[in-house]
Amino acid sequence: MTIRTIVGLAFTALALVSCGGRQPLKPVAGQELPAVPVGAATSPTAAQLMTPSTQARPQRNVELLTQSQKRQADEFDLPPEKQPQ
Repeated sequence: MTIRTIVGLAFTALALVSCGGRQPLKPVAGQELPAVPVGAATSPTAAQLMTPSTQARPQRNVELLTQSQKRQADEFDLPPEKQPQ
């Protein structure tokens, strides 16, 4: 790579990094936030709308199996029935 290419890539990276804004989110002029959800007292804020729920992003379970255990019998685990032809 030449020096010119490296300087060009560095300048492009700097321009891309500096173009992101850190301002609070606001609705577009003339539009409102979504309606108040059923059962909620107030309308959610922009920050609350951007935060993923637990269901959307569940916690990771890292508990290791420390002891082997034999499976218990399951009375509902039956083989499939053959259909009469």
